[in-house]
Amino acid sequence: QVQLVESGGGLVQAGGSLRLSCAASGRTFIMYTMGWFRQAPGKEREFVAAITWSGGSTFYADSMKGRFTISRMNAKNTVWLQMNSLKPEDTAVYYCAAQLGDIYSDHHHYDYWGQGTQVTVSS
Repeated sequence: QVQLVESGGGLVQAGGSLRLSCAASGRTFIMYTMGWFRQAPGKEREFVAAITWSGGSTFYADSMKGRFTISRMNAKNTVWLQMNSLKPEDTAVYYCAAQLGDIYSDHHHYDYWGQGTQVTVSS
């Protein structure tokens, strides 16, 4: 019903920046809450950021607050994650996800997921 494709991952040095993109197709994008999650080897999937369907509210995990920014442009069916001041601990596969609800930080409530994009931060 909804297909999500992430892009923009890569290898950066600590302190650098990346912007991840998530392109959506299928069901009406504007009505979905969009989130970013990440998962490092051996760790649970971790909430990163979320944005409401209107873009009026954003939510961030404490460790990302002030460094990461989520945004969306519904006309382009796209959501971004701007990542600044990257740290080695940010290394993970980053996933975008969509849901019709508003339980922002729990990955179980997201209905659609992208394939993930690898972000590696070197020291």
